Amino acid sequence: MTAAGGRSPRRFGTHLMLVMILITLPVIGLISALDYRQVAESLIAEEDRLREQTERGVIQSVCLVDAGLNLFDCTLDGQMEEAFVPVLAEYRRAGGDPGEMDLARVKAQLGDEVDVYIINGSGVIEYTTYPPDAGLDFKSIPYFYDRITEIRLGDTFTADRVVAEPASGRLRKYAYMPSPDHRYLFELGLVCSPAGMNRFEPKYQALQDDLMRLNPALEEIRIFDCYGRLVNATDSEIPVDPAAVDIVAREVYEEKRDRTIADPGAGRIVRYLFVDLSAAGSPSDTSRVVELTYTTAPLDARLAGIRLTHVFLGLFAGLAACCIAVPVSRQVTRPVRELVDDINTIAREDLDHRIRVSAGTEFTRLEESIGAMVDSLKENIRRLRASEETARDYSTRLEERVRERTAALDASNRAATLFLDIMIHDINNANTIAIGYTRFLADVLEGERREMAEKMLSRLERSSAIIGSVATHREALESGSALKRVDLDRVIRTEIANHPAARIRYEGRPIAVLADDLLSEVFANLIGNAVKFGDPSVGITVMVEDRGEVVLVSIEDTGPGIPDEKKQRLFTRFGGGDSAMSGLGLGLYICRMLIEHYGGKIRAADRVEGRPEEGTTVCFSLRKAPEE
Repeated sequence: MTAAGGRSPRRFGTHLMLVMILITLPVIGLISALDYRQVAESLIAEEDRLREQTERGVIQSVCLVDAGLNLFDCTLDGQMEEAFVPVLAEYRRAGGDPGEMDLARVKAQLGDEVDVYIINGSGVIEYTTYPPDAGLDFKSIPYFYDRITEIRLGDTFTADRVVAEPASGRLRKYAYMPSPDHRYLFELGLVCSPAGMNRFEPKYQALQDDLMRLNPALEEIRIFDCYGRLVNATDSEIPVDPAAVDIVAREVYEEKRDRTIADPGAGRIVRYLFVDLSAAGSPSDTSRVVELTYTTAPLDARLAGIRLTHVFLGLFAGLAACCIAVPVSRQVTRPVRELVDDINTIAREDLDHRIRVSAGTEFTRLEESIGAMVDSLKENIRRLRASEETARDYSTRLEERVRERTAALDASNRAATLFLDIMIHDINNANTIAIGYTRFLADVLEGERREMAEKMLSRLERSSAIIGSVATHREALESGSALKRVDLDRVIRTEIANHPAARIRYEGRPIAVLADDLLSEVFANLIGNAVKFGDPSVGITVMVEDRGEVVLVSIEDTGPGIPDEKKQRLFTRFGGGDSAMSGLGLGLYICRMLIEHYGGKIRAADRVEGRPEEGTTVCFSLRKAPEE
C-alpha cells in the first residue's frame, strides 16, 4: 500500500523513533551548549580576575618603588639648598642683572655635576650653563609652569624629584630658589652620580619576571614617563621624538585614564594603566604609565579544548540516544503492529477474524471498540446489499425523468429565445420608423406641438435604448467565446468620436487587454451617462494606467455627481437613478457584468473625495493581454 503520490508511508514505529531522536538530540545539544557556556564564562571570569590582580600588583610595585626613590630624593635636599648660596651672591654682585652674572665661575664653584638655570617670568630658560636647555619654554607644560610661577613669587627653597631631563634623558635632581626681587627663578640641576643612579633606577625586569610567573597570559610589561618615553630606555636627544615616544602612553598620561586596546585577530589585549605619583610639594609629576600586553592564546586553547570535548560528548550522547530509541520504539509499537495486522486481515473481507487483546487498558479498549465496529460493519453491509437493488431501480427511473425534463427545458428555451429575437427585431423596426417620423414632425412643427413631438421623440429614443440594452444583455449572457486581445486605445478613441460635441480629454497609447467585441458597450454607457446627465459645459477625462498585470481605467466628469447612498446599488439590476433622464438601470448593470466577465472590478467614487456634488469617477480594471 502506498501513500498519495506513489510514496510508501512510514511505519508508526519509525515515526515514534524519529520523534524520540528529534526530541532527545536538541535536548542533549542544549545541555551541552549551556554547560560549555557556563564553563567558558567561568574561565573568562577567572582570566579577568587574574588580570585585575596583576594590574593591582603592578600599581603597588610602582608605588613602592616610587616611595623608595622619594627617600633617596630627600637625602639630596640639603646639598641642593646650600648650592644656592653662591648663586644668590653672584646675582647681588651683578646688581640683579642675570646678563652680568658669571655663571661659569658659579658652576666651577659648585662642581661639574651641577648646572645653573635662570628662568624669566615668562617661563623661558633665559641663561644656563647647560646649552641644550637654553630657550626651553615651560609654558608648553601648563601644570609645571603654574607651579614654578608660584615658587618664583614665593620666598622659600623648593626641592624637586629626581627626573629625566628633557633634552638628554639623563637623571637629575632639580631644586628652585626665587630671586630676591622675584623677577627670576634660579634652578639647579644635579647630575646623579653612577652610584646614585644605580640606586635610583628601579629594576623592572624582576617585577616583570615575577608577574609573568603568576600570570602566564602576560607577555610584556613596559613603563613610560610623562613624555611617553620608556623608563631607563630613552636614547632620544629631544623631548618629543616619534621614534622614542609612545603616542598612546602619552595620551593616557594627558587624559589620566586607563585604556584598553584589543586585537582579536592577533589574540592580544594591551592595557595602559595610569599610576598617579604626583605630589603636592613637587613641581615635577613623576606619574607613570604602565603598558601590560596579554595574550589570549592560552585561554583560546582551553576554550577550544573544552568545546571539542563537549562536541564529542554530545555526539556520543546522541548516538546512545539513537541506539536506545530503536528498541524502545519497537516495544512501544508492538501492540500497534499486531492491531494493524488484524485490521488488514479484516480488510481482506475476513470479517470473522477476531482482534487480539494486548496488555494495557487503552489498547484493550481500542481492540474491543474495533471488534464492535466490525460487527456493526457486517450488519451494515447486509443492509447495504439489500438496498442496492432499490437504489439501482430508482436511479434508472431518475435518469429517464432528467432526460425528459432536459428536453422540455431546451425546447422552452429555444421558444423563449425565438420570441425575444422577434420582439427585439420587430420593436426595433417599429421604433426606428416612429423615431424617423417623430423627428420629422419635431422639425416642421412649432410651439406647443413641437414640444409634444420632442417629448414623444425622447420617449421613443429611450425605448430604443432599452431594447438595445436588452439585446446587449442577452448577447453577453449567451457569449461563450474565449477572451481575446483587444486594442483598448482604439476602442476608447472610437467611442470618443461618437460624441463630437462633448468636451472629452484623453491622452492614451496603444495597450492590449483581454476582452471581446462588447468592450465598446462599457465605454458607450459610461461616456454616454456623463454626457447625458451633465450640462453642455461638463468636462470628461478618460485615464488609462498600466499597473503591471492589470490596466486601470478611470472616467471622470464634472457633472452633478452621485449621492453616497446611491453608489452602493448603482451597478445592480434596475439600480439606475431617480431623475427623469434615468433609464431602467440596465446600462451600468451590463457594464459590471461585462467587466466581471473580463476578470476585473468596477466601482464609482467622488471625483473630489468627500464632495459628491463636484462630479463622479468610475474606475474599472482589465487584465492586460500577454505579449504576442
